[in-house]
Order: sequence, then structure tokens, then C-alpha cells
Amino acid sequence: MTQILIVEDETRLRKDLVDFLGLCGFSASGVASAQELRQALATGHAADIIILDVGLPDGNGFELASQIRETHHCGIIMLTALGDSDDRIRGFESGADIYLVKHSTLREIEAAIRSLLRRSGNPPSAATGISDQWLLDGTNWMLVAPNLRSLKLTATEFAFMSALCSRGGDICQREELMETLARPRSNFGNRHLDAIVSRLRRKIEERTSLPAPIKVVYGVGYTFTATLQ
Repeated sequence: MTQILIVEDETRLRKDLVDFLGLCGFSASGVASAQELRQALATGHAADIIILDVGLPDGNGFELASQIRETHHCGIIMLTALGDSDDRIRGFESGADIYLVKHSTLREIEAAIRSLLRRSGNPPSAATGISDQWLLDGTNWMLVAPNLRSLKLTATEFAFMSALCSRGGDICQREELMETLARPRSNFGNRHLDAIVSRLRRKIEERTSLPAPIKVVYGVGYTFTATLQ
């Protein structure tokens, strides 16, 4: 299984990447600093690809890329907020194989990984099975199904899914959901909530070809019925 090491100090993004790449069939782990990266490599962490942030709290990603390139045979993907042409050039000169900016979607990052593996002559083996887990990507407001099909959520849909998923399978009360979704100075009632859920369920099923894992508990609220990564 392809080993991917993510070097990213932003906790939520690091977790989203580890979770999503795990769903994609990779073995992914994450560290939050240059020191943790050096420790992982020094203890024999066999990374096939390193996804590297530039702005780490204790190191410069450009310098780290050069050091990695000197001592390890692995692919390097830079994932950074620095998108200027000079930064991209410096990234490639430092040893990066691929340079991505942080507004790239998780699917774009996955595609970059697979492209790099093909170029290196080490294509990933197919996964032996599809996980039954869904992923709510808080960075890009995406819901990713077990078959890896994804859909972009609106702000209201993401707020609804976040509230639902935070309950760990328990019922989320209608009153709580309406309070979460209501805009200031607006009249938000049961019919508005039901309309939002109906549209979202239809959208999920059309985009993923899977049953929407949202169950209505009549008179009480809604639950998320699947496993969440």
C-alpha cells in the first residue's frame, strides 16, 4: 500500500487529508512540524510521497524539500497558500514534483498523487474493497461518499450536515437544527427545514448513486445513519 506522509500544522486540514486519502486506499499519516517530520524519517518512516506545507511553525518547506531530496527517494507534493509564480518556481527548484495551492480540492490532491505515482512507475494497487464510511470535508464543504463520489454543499447544507454528524448517530432535534440554520431576522420553520433536507437527500442520491444516509424521526428530528470518517 502506498505510504503518504502529510506535513501540515493546520490540524483540521491535516486530519481531512489523512481521512480522505485513507478512504482512497492509501496509508496516510500526518505530522505538524518540521521536527516531527525529521523524527519520522529518522525512525525509518517509509514514505512514498510527502505532502509538504511551506509555512511550518519551526521550518521552511522549501529548505525541507531540498533536505528530503538529498536523503530520501520519494515524491514531494507542496501544498501551500503561496501561489505566486516566484514561489512555484522556488518550490520546483527545491525539489517538489508537484506544487498545489491550498484551495485545491481533496479530489485534485488525490489526482496529483496518482499522477505522480504513475510518473514514478509505481502505480497504486486497487483497493480490495470500498469502505462504508462517508467523509464530511470541512475545508472545501464537500460530502464524500464511500464510492468516492463527492458533492459540493451550500453553506446551509454544510451547517445541517455538521450538526447532524456531530451527534454521532443520535437524533438531532428539529428545534436545534432550525436554530442552527435560521438566518437573522428570518422566519424559519418546519417546512423550511424539511425542504432543505428533501433537496439535500435528492442531491446526495443523484450525485453519488447511493441512498442518502439521512433518516427522519417523525416529530423529533433527523439522524445520520452511516459511519462517518
